[in-house]
Amino acid sequence: MKSRQRVSEEILQSLRRTLAESLERGCLSWPLPQPPHQHADLPAKHPQDARDVSELGLSLVNADRGMFDRHLKLVVDLIVPHRMNLMDDPFEVHEKWLLKRVDDLSERMLFAISTEWLAQALDPSFPDTERWWLAIALINGLCIVPYGQSVHQGYHLVESIALGQRPGTWHTQPEDGPHNWAWNPHTVTSPIGSIEAHETGMKAAVWLMKRLEDGDENRRLLLIEWIRLLLERPDLFSDLELSQFLKRRCNDPSEDAASRVVGCLAKLIENDKQAGLECVKLLHKRNELLVRRNMADVLTRLFRRIGWDAVPLLEDMLNDEDESIRAVAASTTGDLRFLDAEMWADKLQSLSQHDCAAVRRNIVNSIRFYVEMYPEDERKIIEKLWAGQDEVVMTRLREMLLRFEETNTELFSHHIKILEPLGLESLWPPLDARRPDRSKLWLDWLDGKIELPEAPMQAQTHVSDFSESELPSLQDAQAHLNAWIGESEEE
Repeated sequence: MKSRQRVSEEILQSLRRTLAESLERGCLSWPLPQPPHQHADLPAKHPQDARDVSELGLSLVNADRGMFDRHLKLVVDLIVPHRMNLMDDPFEVHEKWLLKRVDDLSERMLFAISTEWLAQALDPSFPDTERWWLAIALINGLCIVPYGQSVHQGYHLVESIALGQRPGTWHTQPEDGPHNWAWNPHTVTSPIGSIEAHETGMKAAVWLMKRLEDGDENRRLLLIEWIRLLLERPDLFSDLELSQFLKRRCNDPSEDAASRVVGCLAKLIENDKQAGLECVKLLHKRNELLVRRNMADVLTRLFRRIGWDAVPLLEDMLNDEDESIRAVAASTTGDLRFLDAEMWADKLQSLSQHDCAAVRRNIVNSIRFYVEMYPEDERKIIEKLWAGQDEVVMTRLREMLLRFEETNTELFSHHIKILEPLGLESLWPPLDARRPDRSKLWLDWLDGKIELPEAPMQAQTHVSDFSESELPSLQDAQAHLNAWIGESEEE
């Protein structure tokens, strides 16, 4: 019990101090937005001074000790390490551990308290407007870092504000059907996943997001994290002005902020293609290395959404001075085949002779699709890559050729005939490892001594369609399994 009292008093002192600082910071933007819900007979009255909000918040925490103890127990049970004995009191067993994390406990408790205050303020039957001022100011003051509770808990709170619904409300409903006991096939239901934004709540949510945008770098980074999550809610996209926020952040003086916007481009384009293209152009003009690398990472997703508009980005990235960007862009070249197969093949031909080894290695992933479309390899891409004697490239090419030898001996013979002047010594050992003496047949064929070897017989795997008249006996099945295991061990 003494341990619980010591931990509780220490956290209470830290919570009071952090609460006062957060409310003071949250009230710097004055006046506060109007609450989404107001009682008809008791209209909301805006506080006269920011100090009134701070004093009210501290008074509620001091007066409601039961709320403090309840949230403290929940938070401690959430963050303490795994306990072997569930009968142990975490305050006694982990007292030192908890005292080292007083600030973290205080932050989590303040988010829990703000959630409770906001739930009372958004109660449609009897909204508590006094707690609305406390909740909106506390959320504004607490959300100051782009990680932890500020991201995930802060996002859920701002979403609840935008919808005008209490935190914890499930904003979407599962699809109804005969799997539910109360299903009625004759009822008319609303579209699955539809949500309705609250007009006043939207204004309050935008106010809160603009406060982050006007803050320091950490607050702007937090705003982008919120937007990344809010983009999953298409119904809130236009009302929250998400595209306008992202356009302005594309010109953010912080390199880190601009690079995080890149991660939002795919969803932004899905919701508003024109705004997405504007953001792509703005970010593509930036010269910071981190932004350029992030743009290269999302190039494949951009190809799938904007098509031909991504081709100029690919060309610029292939000519970038940074080797890693050129390498990533080379691996994205395969997306060109969905737009223009001839352009894609020509691009592979030019990259096969690129000075950068990473570029040559990354285009090998597209060679299999290239051979499927151009089996004769009129552009001699495989020959050029083989002539480079890059071990990484040759390893991948050997694997592809060995696969041809198993499935299509005519195609295999065509390529080894072309590659013979360049040397095939590295191809024969792995071929013999798979099938002994197989290389001797191909060497004899290259010398004109025998006809074209036939493809090896592929083992047929029986897949039951449940149409068999009767099943084999258990003894026969076990004998067949043991024989198969014995053959596998010998190989």
